[in-house]
Amino acid sequence: MQPLVIWRFCDGKAGHDHQSQGLLEALARLQPVISFTLNPLPLGQTLLNLIRGDWPDGRTLPNPALLLGAGHRTHLALLAARRCRGGKAIVLMRPTLPLNLFDLCLIPDHDAPPSRPNILPTRGALNHLQPSAMLEPDRGLLLIGGPSAHFGWDSAKLHQHIAAILSANPAIRWTLTTSRRTPPDFLDAPMDPRLTVVPVASTGPDWLPEQLAHAGQAWVTADSVSMVYEALTVGAAVGILDMPQQRPSRVSRGLAQLADQGWVTPFADWRQHQTLRRPPQTFNEAERCARWIVDRWSA
Repeated sequence: MQPLVIWRFCDGKAGHDHQSQGLLEALARLQPVISFTLNPLPLGQTLLNLIRGDWPDGRTLPNPALLLGAGHRTHLALLAARRCRGGKAIVLMRPTLPLNLFDLCLIPDHDAPPSRPNILPTRGALNHLQPSAMLEPDRGLLLIGGPSAHFGWDSAKLHQHIAAILSANPAIRWTLTTSRRTPPDFLDAPMDPRLTVVPVASTGPDWLPEQLAHAGQAWVTADSVSMVYEALTVGAAVGILDMPQQRPSRVSRGLAQLADQGWVTPFADWRQHQTLRRPPQTFNEAERCARWIVDRWSA
C-alpha cells in the first residue's frame, strides 16, 4: 500500500493543533502515512498564492492526498495549497469560509451543521488521546477551568461540590489541577488533605494525558469542554461540575446532549445516587472520522 501523503497546516494554537494531530495519528493507525507540517502564510500572501495557484513552501514536498487544518488562519491556506498541488481539503471545526469550498468539514454537532455530503458531524472537537487500558477505579481527577464567554464563576459553590465528591468517595485518590483561566484565589481556600493539588503552572504538555490514562473518574467544570471530550475518549466515568451559565450556548447544548445520551453525569444528577456512569461505548471521534476518510478516499 502506498503511503498517504498528508499536509497539515498549524496556526500555532495548541487546541487546534491537538485536533488535527489527533486526526493525523488516527489516519496513521489505519494505513501508512507520510506527513508534513506547514504554517499558514499571512492572509495577503495566502490570498495571492490562491489567485496565482502557487504554494512556494510546498515546492519540495510530494503532492498531498489530504490537506488538514483547524483554525481560521488555516482555511485559506488549505484552498490555496489544494489549487496548487491537489488533494482533498479537510477542515476541522466550522470554517469562516463557505462550507462548499472544502472537500470535507468535520463540525461538532453542537454547532448544528447542515446535512450535506461534505459534512461529517462530530461529537465535540477531536483530540489526540486514545482509549486507555490502564484506568484505575481508585484514581480520580478534578479538572478546574474558569470564567469564559459561556460560563461565569462561583468559587464557594465549586468548593462545596468538590467536598461532597471527596466525602462520597473516600477510597479514591484524587488529584486536582487548574487551568490558565482559573481565578488565582481559588487555591487559597483550605483543601481536603486527601487531595493532591497540581496547579497548571506545575504541569507540562504530557501531564494531563498521562493522568487521564489512569483516572477511572474525572470531574470537569462545565466550561472546560475540550477536557470533557478528552476524558470520554480515554474511557473515564465523567462528571460535570456546575458553573453559572451566562446564556444558552452551543457549549451548554453540547453538554446537555452528552448528558441526555448517558455519556456524562451532571453534578445535580450525581448528588441523587452518588455514582458516575461509565461511557456506554467507546468514544473515539478521531478514529471514526479517519475511518470515514479511508473508506471513501483511500486507494
